[in-house]
Amino acid sequence: MKTGETSRPEAVFVLLLFQATFWAAAGLSAFPFALAGEVFMVALGLMTWLLAGLTCALGVALVRRWRRARRLVIALETVSLVGSLLLLVVPIGANHGPVALMVNVALPAAILALLWGKKMKRTFASAG
Repeated sequence: MKTGETSRPEAVFVLLLFQATFWAAAGLSAFPFALAGEVFMVALGLMTWLLAGLTCALGVALVRRWRRARRLVIALETVSLVGSLLLLVVPIGANHGPVALMVNVALPAAILALLWGKKMKRTFASAG
């Protein structure tokens, strides 16, 4: 690693893999409901798997220091964090336990904190 470079993209890559794993498990858990007659759960499970795959691809793009990857991950995590915070506020029966808070709130917040700042902006501005 050159002087002035950071290993934050690699740390974010690991966190994105964790997040993609959680989303893939959530997508897999939708399929038994389709067997019980909820046909739309197949589409929901497949879209969740697509989101997990996109998250993995964005993680690889971050490690390769692609210019747009940082902005795309920030957008994805912002949407994820805002949606999770809305689930906490709106009383629709969402899980409010410690695991849900760590996965839905703390993980996207940690990713955003690692990608934020001038140093990260410079790292991806100078990349190809």
